[in-house]
Amino acid sequence: MLSEGMVDQNEKRPGAGPGGASLHEEVHRVYPVKVSPLFQRLMEKPGDPIWRQVMPDERELLDDGPLAMEDPLGEESRSPVPNLVHRYPDRVLWIVSHVCAVHCRFCTRKRRWTRPVPLTDGMTRAAEEYISATPAIRDVLLSGGDPLMLPLEKLHDLCARLRRIPHVRILRIGTRVPFAAPERVTDELVQVLRTHHPVYMNIHVNHPWEISPEAREACARLADAGIPLGSQTVLLKDVNDDPTVLEELFVELLSLRLRPYYLLQMDLMKSTAHFRTGIRDGLRILQRLRNRISGLALPQFVVDLPGGYGKVPLSPQAVERIEADRIVFRNYEGKACSYPLDDGEGPELAKLLGKEP
Repeated sequence: MLSEGMVDQNEKRPGAGPGGASLHEEVHRVYPVKVSPLFQRLMEKPGDPIWRQVMPDERELLDDGPLAMEDPLGEESRSPVPNLVHRYPDRVLWIVSHVCAVHCRFCTRKRRWTRPVPLTDGMTRAAEEYISATPAIRDVLLSGGDPLMLPLEKLHDLCARLRRIPHVRILRIGTRVPFAAPERVTDELVQVLRTHHPVYMNIHVNHPWEISPEAREACARLADAGIPLGSQTVLLKDVNDDPTVLEELFVELLSLRLRPYYLLQMDLMKSTAHFRTGIRDGLRILQRLRNRISGLALPQFVVDLPGGYGKVPLSPQAVERIEADRIVFRNYEGKACSYPLDDGEGPELAKLLGKEP
């Protein structure tokens, strides 16, 4: 699972797992650890905001209960051909790489870390044929893994195939590379992307410590090439669930010509419950930040609904009702979908959203 230049961190801690292995070794066996050289350098001590995102935690082996899912967004059931996810009418997500710069311990695709599905020539043809035969698809998001971990020739070929399909208007790339492995954002990469405009980039970044000088340079190269940049930030307990931290992050991102786009509530992924905040926490934070910082720096707070029903913004209009143990949303198709609440969260959440419980 490791790529050249990446560091496998198998930190040993007290405590034994099966066969006498340390708990962290056992976590590593189930959910392999991968840390880029830059992130390794950015970590200052165990438990800091970078460490928590990428280093193993024995809580990953705990049973998260009946709400935990292997595929929380229902991607496998919405794949008309392997590695292509069609959840919305006019766009698809194409998993084109199984390699990441780092393994985020809260990843929604942890199921693929030890069971990757590499993109074969046959899969590429099948995806291309499906997109070609579906005129409603105007927007293709390349995802992974990380598309920017692909060889340049492969990335160029995939983009070129999509550009030959007349109804595909927009290409998007979802990546963590500019902050986790910015050395990959070379002049050659930027030139490849420039040839396929319009190309948009959604960059995953969660904490101000990730904004290194190298990351600033990578973002500048991409922005100078005319690539609109947006960020996606996952709200993570004990990492960034603090208005001061997110204020610094969002304002700094805007200075990089990278507009904060989404603040994402944690998915109900198996092994990640220790990262999950209450929905009210994200609402409280954005309420604190509103008018304190520019509206350009405020992302939408969204829940990606369990089962693959799509993203909904956390606003009163998206909420149908609040019950003692769950919040019920209506998605873009008018379908109801529930998300679990923390104990005692319902009344305060109802007040924040102006909804009666």
